Amino acid sequence: MNIQRLHLQPFTFNLSPFTFHLSPRLFNSALLSDKSALSETRNRHESSDFRIIKMAQRRQARNIRGPHSALTDFLASNNISAAQIRDDYDRRATGATQQSPEVEAAHSPSAAESNGSPEANSPEDVTKKRKRQQAIARIKNTKAFARRKAQRKGDDDDDDFLAGQMVDEKQQPKPGQLENCETCEKRFTVTAYSKTGPNGGLLCADCSKKQKGDEKKAPAKKRGPGIGRRQNQANLLDGLTLHGTQSLLETCIKKVADHIHDVDEFGDLPPSLLLRLGQILSRRRSVTSRTLNLFLRPRYKSIDLFDCAKLGTDDYHKILASMPHLTRVNLRFTTPMKDPIFDYMIERDMQIKDLHLDGPNLVTDDCWRRVFIKLGHRLQSLKLWNLDSAFDDETAMVMCNNCPNLQRLKLKFLAKIGDNTLKAISTLEHLQHLSLHPMPETKAETESLVQIIAAVGPQLNTLSLEEFELVDDRLLQHIHEHCHALSKLRLTQNATFTDQGLTNLFQGWSNQALIYADLHSLRDVDMSNPTGPPEPVGLASNGFIALMEHSGSKLQHLNIASCRHVSYKAFEEVFAEDKQYPDLKYLDISFSTAVDDYLAQCIFRCCPSLQRLVVFACFKIRDIHIPRGLAVIGTVGATLKVDGITQSETI
Repeated sequence: MNIQRLHLQPFTFNLSPFTFHLSPRLFNSALLSDKSALSETRNRHESSDFRIIKMAQRRQARNIRGPHSALTDFLASNNISAAQIRDDYDRRATGATQQSPEVEAAHSPSAAESNGSPEANSPEDVTKKRKRQQAIARIKNTKAFARRKAQRKGDDDDDDFLAGQMVDEKQQPKPGQLENCETCEKRFTVTAYSKTGPNGGLLCADCSKKQKGDEKKAPAKKRGPGIGRRQNQANLLDGLTLHGTQSLLETCIKKVADHIHDVDEFGDLPPSLLLRLGQILSRRRSVTSRTLNLFLRPRYKSIDLFDCAKLGTDDYHKILASMPHLTRVNLRFTTPMKDPIFDYMIERDMQIKDLHLDGPNLVTDDCWRRVFIKLGHRLQSLKLWNLDSAFDDETAMVMCNNCPNLQRLKLKFLAKIGDNTLKAISTLEHLQHLSLHPMPETKAETESLVQIIAAVGPQLNTLSLEEFELVDDRLLQHIHEHCHALSKLRLTQNATFTDQGLTNLFQGWSNQALIYADLHSLRDVDMSNPTGPPEPVGLASNGFIALMEHSGSKLQHLNIASCRHVSYKAFEEVFAEDKQYPDLKYLDISFSTAVDDYLAQCIFRCCPSLQRLVVFACFKIRDIHIPRGLAVIGTVGATLKVDGITQSETI
């Protein structure tokens, strides 16, 4: 463009409040005067750009890079510009400062009167409504809407409202963005914990706290019909309850146990109710130094607490001092008990006849011997469980020599006793109830038990021998010959007894009919040979038939769990149509895989007084009709019908 040839007519332009008149001659002279300055500036910039390009080329040729931090590399790789972030922040801050007076003006009464109501049919409103309806229609076709609708209690008319809520939720700012509080208009950063206000907007932290304080606690939801079923089944397994409504007395006892920390005194409760309260509180592990005071009655002669783990040494002294007339002490989980407690018992010369302790590991052998020497002549019942550090064979011999009046003896899981203890027990002439359960590593010989049976067998009413793995059929033969007054027999966890030996025990036995029989886990343990050896090991078909023929008329409790060699034919013969077992109330046939629906119905027919049937791992039981008042425990995926009421069991 040649500026010298530019010819312009005179023109006038108006910049209020001034008016300018510029002639062509004056305009051309101004342009010509700036020509030299313009050329000089252009040359300077071109030379500067040339130098910069040359420097960059030399750096690239030498592989020279400027200083870059890890953050700079990360921002560059993700196309993040710090200048853009700063500009966005400045724009939002400027918008917030400009929005505050506008919002105040919009909410003022004068603005509301001057603006009037918005036009309902304006093009902007129609477009917004149409887009919202389209968004609602899309939301209704999503799985999220279906899940939300399934969780919501309402009619079909609420679909639009629910979809609208979901649209509003999607339109709300995401965490990290800035938003104005709905209540106080304060600018804050949105987080994942930002609460929604009453009009659908978001609230800042202060307003969220105020709203949370104003909200009332929602009423507790009603429990569905199947919510308490798991606890009910647990109670059935523990023998705490049967199907049906609890008695008024049981309900009152549980209500007292629920508020035990608010009870100051039980009042004049009979010992039976104190025993039941002690059982419930022990089960809940609520026996503490405070609740112990509720059970201390100076005129009572017995105390039963089944969980003393939270009691201290002073609490045991308090028991002995507060109840001087004690004759029966039954305390479980007594780990803090030590020698001074028994020394106090000896000094007071207490009249204790029944001593039942579980876990007093801190009591030494010397202390046990002093107790038996000083108080042993009064003891009639002694039950000790779980002693690892004390009570050896020498202590057991002192016990047998100084406790001639013992009628009931139970020793379970005592780590230091062996065959010498068993030989000493045979000297107790008045023994009527004997229960022994050694540690697994204790290898007791058959001769020691045979000596006990030969000496005290004729007067025994209860015999319980558990986990004597090496004892053979000679023990069964001596029980058959010497025991004639047994009402309870427990022989468990043995893989040496044979089916023929058990058959010979019950056939022609002069003993009265048993009331309690526990023969579980008498079986061959070779899992590689599920059918067992040619001669059946443990309780098999012939032994089971002989047991029921001998004691079926009086039997009340029977446990033959894990006796897997009892055949289908034996069950069918025992529970035939012409057989009746009127007193049988408890039957455990777990892991008897031969039992099916037909045999289960035969059991129901032959046992009219049956209250609990345990059938764990009896997978052939699928669809049975249960008489009312009977609890069937252990079915998996079976359909049970209780007098027309059908329910699926998945215990």
